[in-house]
Amino acid sequence: MARVIRFHEHGGPEVLRIENVDVQLPGRGEVQIRVKALGLNRAEANLRKGAYIEAATLPSSLGLEAAGVVERLGEGVDGFAVGDAVSIIPPISMVRWPTYSEVATFPADIVVKHPASLGFASAAAVWMQYLTAYGALIEVAKLTKSDHLVITAASSSVGIAAIQVAKTVGANTIAITRTSRKKPALLELGASEVIASEEEDLEQRLKDIAGPAGVRVVLDAVGGPIFNPLTAAMSRGGILLEYGGLSAEPTPFPLPAVLGKMLTLRGYLVHEITGNKARLEAAKKFVLDGLVSGSLKPVIAKTFPFDQIVEAHRFLESNDQLGKVVVTV
Repeated sequence: MARVIRFHEHGGPEVLRIENVDVQLPGRGEVQIRVKALGLNRAEANLRKGAYIEAATLPSSLGLEAAGVVERLGEGVDGFAVGDAVSIIPPISMVRWPTYSEVATFPADIVVKHPASLGFASAAAVWMQYLTAYGALIEVAKLTKSDHLVITAASSSVGIAAIQVAKTVGANTIAITRTSRKKPALLELGASEVIASEEEDLEQRLKDIAGPAGVRVVLDAVGGPIFNPLTAAMSRGGILLEYGGLSAEPTPFPLPAVLGKMLTLRGYLVHEITGNKARLEAAKKFVLDGLVSGSLKPVIAKTFPFDQIVEAHRFLESNDQLGKVVVTV
């Protein structure tokens, strides 16, 4: 038996329950781990609410990131030993391969032996944020040191990861946050400029910073009305990568800017990387090299014990955090 976090109905954080569930032995090609820490993501809150791209079969567990130690190996698994410290690359399906459990089983190809310098909390905060940022910025946008990059929701774990990834290529990063409260921290984390969108004229500030060349790359997690000032400040042939949808307001299609500047507006999912073996191997090397060198360093906003999963989800949705929310087991 192991304690597992599940929900029997869609709703707010209060629907999450801790239950005792029988644990099956790992099958062929699977690795079972004793979980030590969980990294929380907005996707999990959306699944809990019934608003995710994947539908839950109730009762459902959830979770996309975890770190722990190998407890059992299924047949045909090489390269791991019982006791290895490992972390989990986000699975294609969190309903099929949930992480919110004391003991969890995963396909061996999404289990990674992370650098020994990482504690379990930091290791649980690695893969979603860095694979998302790497795939969008390095693989898709081909970010270079001559580019201006705009990052919305910049205080999120992916936002901070994007700042760090952009620094590895020397790009100029413009972090957007709602108020100036988080500005000093974002500058300390490496943002070239920070704009408080609720306190400043976003379009004008972007144009002032980027100059006549404009912003070539935008990484947006928000959507909604912000599309108009973002695209107005973009360069000819620029690309806006949308990976979220935090705004509850409709997202306009900025037709004049798209036509006049030949912009690309592109949806992006981390599954583009995790679902392709060759691309995932390149991404893993980039991330692991960055973790070892120190150019990539997870920022943890707050940790909660397993028993406080409801409070952890409330904090996740509060927008008060700077970095990753982690649950220790």
